[in-house]
Amino acid sequence: MPPAAAPIIAKWIDYFQCEFKISKNRTTKLGDYRHPYRDLGHKISVNNDLNAYAFLVTTVHEFAHLLTWNDHKNKVKPHGAEWKHNFKRMMAPFIEQGVFPQDVQQAIVSYLNNPSAASCTDLKLSRALKKHDLPRDASRLEELPLDAVFTIKDGRQFRKGEKLRKRYRCLCLTNGNVYLFNPLAEVTLAATGT
Repeated sequence: MPPAAAPIIAKWIDYFQCEFKISKNRTTKLGDYRHPYRDLGHKISVNNDLNAYAFLVTTVHEFAHLLTWNDHKNKVKPHGAEWKHNFKRMMAPFIEQGVFPQDVQQAIVSYLNNPSAASCTDLKLSRALKKHDLPRDASRLEELPLDAVFTIKDGRQFRKGEKLRKRYRCLCLTNGNVYLFNPLAEVTLAATGT
């Protein structure tokens, strides 16, 4: 995480007596919060492959869950008004200190108008955060032309179709099924144009 953010996060970990774990990459989520159960306290985990700014946004997201649990237990929606309020409140010190680069800060301020369940669903914020990733071998799906054939991590090949509202409709060349892909999905352009 950005060095200027570390003292605040350290205080939160200590204050809430939270087990904070840096996890290996999980393709289905960037972070996770587990409320206290039996004799176990709060647990937060954040993926280790995120850039410093995405790591911080994810960490604040999970701490907002912790604070919401402390205030309301399971009587409110996980990403309801209470969580949104806490997320905005907990993000404020980092915005005020200018911890984020200008492009990320602008995207976060815009996102804070109505934060969603996952920061990666806000394309403006996701694009701003991804600009700070390490160089990559893969392309983003939105960068490929219509009808391009691409491969995903598990080896399956797809043909890029039209963009619906937010996602691209793509045909799996292995089984003939249609899947919807996030425009920022990292894919590899297939060597052959099958």
